[in-house]
Amino acid sequence: MGLNKKSVDDINVKGQRVLVRCDFNVPLKDGKITDENRLVAALPTIKKLIADGGKVILCSHLGKPKGEPKPELSLAPVAVRLSELLGQEVKFAADPEVVGPNAKAAVEAMKDGDVILLENTRYRVEETKNGEAFSKELASLADVFVNDAFGTAHRAHCSNVGVTQYVQTSVVGYLMEKEINFLGNAVENPVRPFVAILGGAKVADKLNVISNLLEKCDTLIIGGGMAYTFIKAKGGEIGTSLLDDTKIDYCREMIEKAEKLGKKLYLPVDTVTTAEFPNPIDAEIATEIVDSDKIPADRMGMDIGPKTIAMYADAVKNAKTVVWNGPMGVFENPILAAGTKAVAEALAETDATTIIGGGDSAAAVNQLGYGDKMSHISTGGGASLEFLEGKELPGVAAANDK
Repeated sequence: MGLNKKSVDDINVKGQRVLVRCDFNVPLKDGKITDENRLVAALPTIKKLIADGGKVILCSHLGKPKGEPKPELSLAPVAVRLSELLGQEVKFAADPEVVGPNAKAAVEAMKDGDVILLENTRYRVEETKNGEAFSKELASLADVFVNDAFGTAHRAHCSNVGVTQYVQTSVVGYLMEKEINFLGNAVENPVRPFVAILGGAKVADKLNVISNLLEKCDTLIIGGGMAYTFIKAKGGEIGTSLLDDTKIDYCREMIEKAEKLGKKLYLPVDTVTTAEFPNPIDAEIATEIVDSDKIPADRMGMDIGPKTIAMYADAVKNAKTVVWNGPMGVFENPILAAGTKAVAEALAETDATTIIGGGDSAAAVNQLGYGDKMSHISTGGGASLEFLEGKELPGVAAANDK
């Protein structure tokens, strides 16, 4: 799909008020940020706008306050940490209504290169409904709008879509541009062989992704909980493993579609099983490896086995483009993380362009220490999935075309 959208490099914001939608939806524990990846990812765009002499007004949501002020979901700690990361003050506008007296006064007083941060956009009930009044209030603060929040690009909210109707210039930031270039080109214009790896628990979450990727890729590898419905569709015995009864026919159709299109569709050949789901999730647990289509009636599949690991790693070796979304097993448990770890390792070693589609796969790759070995780790779980489905994302569509 390529970008063809105006970016921060196509405009000059000197002396202008620039509203920037960032993704500062970071995990907080006792008011402290426990993972600041998203803050660091936003810095290039913010620094560029400061260097150009813009008056930089940042906004984001955090968690789900459901349209009312919740002190524990305030963006105040983000302003403190951003000030440190940027080496200059990020003034926090503490308005429960987001665009209130503090925000207006702060914007009024801004000099070129100043930065302020607005309160959590989801303090306003209209935000997620894309309500006109709040969109207009946000737009009233700005001459230019920059969307750099890929994580919410698949949702049409006030702070990423509504606001663009009331601001003359709307462009994308560097992070958004990178996401669209990597994910868009991987799917629409991949260097081949193109291997897609899909995991995660439910087939239902990935219906359109499976179908779309079968048309685009050369090899589709399936792991995680969703593999068992495929194995069942082929007549295998899956014991008490995760099964989506209503999707057996769909899986059969996809197996036929792969054959018809001449694509390789890989399913696990062996499986790590347990007697029950670990409780707590990281508990020590006894495992047994069996053939994937002969899982005993009283056991459940929890991870791909060693033969499958070897097969999947081999399939990745000669790839030129690899997209991975969803873990291979219950990776939160060290004993059941071997499959996910092996896939991450295989991707770290290949020369291919490796793209990790947000969510659990991103968490797994970072947790296992392979983050810096990937070409691109998407910052959006749901957004990257919809991208891989071939959907147009409202947050991207709203930016001005070149």
